Amino acid sequence: MIEAVKFWNEPNNKSHWDLELDPEWSAFARMVIEASAAVRAENPSLVQVLGGMSPIDAAFMQRLARFGVLDGLDVVAVHGFPLDWNHWPIDEWPQRIAEIESVTALPVWVTEVGASSFGAEEVQVFGLQRSAALLIGRVPRLHWYSLYDLPRAWPATTRHREAEGSSYYRHFHMGLLREDGTPKQACRIFHEYAPAFGICQWFHFEDHRLDDAVRWLRRLGVRHLRTGLSWADSCRPGAQQWFDRQMQALDEFELTLTFCFTPEHRGVAAHHTSPPLVTSEYADFCARMVRRYAPGASTAQALATPRPRACEAGPSCA
Repeated sequence: MIEAVKFWNEPNNKSHWDLELDPEWSAFARMVIEASAAVRAENPSLVQVLGGMSPIDAAFMQRLARFGVLDGLDVVAVHGFPLDWNHWPIDEWPQRIAEIESVTALPVWVTEVGASSFGAEEVQVFGLQRSAALLIGRVPRLHWYSLYDLPRAWPATTRHREAEGSSYYRHFHMGLLREDGTPKQACRIFHEYAPAFGICQWFHFEDHRLDDAVRWLRRLGVRHLRTGLSWADSCRPGAQQWFDRQMQALDEFELTLTFCFTPEHRGVAAHHTSPPLVTSEYADFCARMVRRYAPGASTAQALATPRPRACEAGPSCA
């Protein structure tokens, strides 16, 4: 079920990692190195991916390489939205990938690419068609962001309505489906690019869209799905039951599973973008999730052996 695990999301984007608290990314580097080792100990064969860069930045990649972050990983990932936020034209996609390939021998995946329908649905159709032409066959994994529009009642997390203006509202129009679940024009042609094109869809805690999403993913011919399990959500009451339900519902897809978001009470600052107070707690969370949902052969055999029930809660949620 789980093809790969991904450590964090857009670590060079201030909306996902607090660069004021960790301006050199040294805490981030320690956190990923520890998490990588912990996951490798649970399942040596599981593909490990560095959280997708946004913006795509070769200098950032070189910085992490100097810290030794890439030594234990199998893949690096990039995110790009040239029709909405990036300051480069869509036809530069191959060049942007080549920039990263020039500074690392690891394969490059595109784990988020998309276009909003904020201005017109026809723009999103063009974005899908042109992205497919440029990227299918160019990278081993490709995920369209996203299946659903972000519900307007939910905030575009860590984004700033006043500072971003119209760019803020583009976050709410990235889906192939509208908030009410009805298809847009791009949805009607997406099957032409699946399964080469996967989808990235984040599910919120106890997300009411989960079962409907599975039906749509089947209908669209999607095989590869990227989603996440939130470290912050793991501290909520009922978290394990929700994680189990989510993973069971998505069992038929080949998942890239992202581990991210710091629990507020375990961060240097009380925010999910904060470096953790204790970096090993993130590693512990990653290891627990892999042990439960993607165990290695020896762990799976041990889990199959009857034993007294033990608490799965980690020290970060004590």
